[in-house]
Amino acid sequence: MELCIDFGGTEIKLAVIDGTRVVASGSIPVLGSPADLAAAATEARRLLTETTSPADAVGIAVPGVVDPTSGRMLHANAKYDFLEGLDLNVWALTEFGLSAVVENDARAALIGETSTGSAAGERDAVLVTLGTGIGTAAMIDGMPLRGRTGHAGILGGHLTVDLDGPICPCGNIGCGEALASTWALPSGTTMTEVFTTDAHPEIRGRFLHVWGAVVTSLVHSYDPAVVILSGGILRAGDAVRAPIEAHVRAHLWPSMTPPHFVVPPEPELSVARGLSVLARATTIHTATPQEEQ
Repeated sequence: MELCIDFGGTEIKLAVIDGTRVVASGSIPVLGSPADLAAAATEARRLLTETTSPADAVGIAVPGVVDPTSGRMLHANAKYDFLEGLDLNVWALTEFGLSAVVENDARAALIGETSTGSAAGERDAVLVTLGTGIGTAAMIDGMPLRGRTGHAGILGGHLTVDLDGPICPCGNIGCGEALASTWALPSGTTMTEVFTTDAHPEIRGRFLHVWGAVVTSLVHSYDPAVVILSGGILRAGDAVRAPIEAHVRAHLWPSMTPPHFVVPPEPELSVARGLSVLARATTIHTATPQEEQ
């Protein structure tokens, strides 16, 4: 049984998972300070008291780059500056007496969906999470891409879409995330308002165009069999998925086989499922289900 902690953009989501079953789950708001660590530990211990068996391992997801050697977070958005360089494995050992595996949140979500979720069994996949930012991850032949320094596959939201666009906080120009994400919205406008009402058709059209361009570039880069679209905004259903898929099909390299598109029915559990797989692997073996094939 695994304790899974997902340090998200607006919430810290926690779950205790036994196999494929979520035994207990909860969430707490993000404060953006070191107090988040103490609050997460308190909520985790509360969840563990609801289970009949102790956890065997801990999985932790962060919205940033994780060093593949040390497991420390190298960089993330400003809300989690206090996690940069922190040894979360030591934190888990101190708080729960268990070692932890630490992973980028989008990569964990991809592992979750290809292991037991909406794309179970797929070996060539791309995941794109739309919302506060644009999170991405890629898998080729069953192997989640991490790269030499942990950056591979997860910076798809920072592909340049507009050479004359704004400077992104990452330092690049015209990133997809700088053009189409929650923080790119006008003040007072919400993503839900844009995609569930007709109040802002021009914003909706521009965001869908940018997202389509980003996903097309990811498909060109990684040649996936499936594209997993996730994030709260996907609750709008085909209003988001269909235009993105249509854009990809219209602009795909002629000889490529179009991937199929899926939307997880429970996107809030994608990261926890992936963390469970990764944490379990540290206790019984060293490979994800795809890597074993």
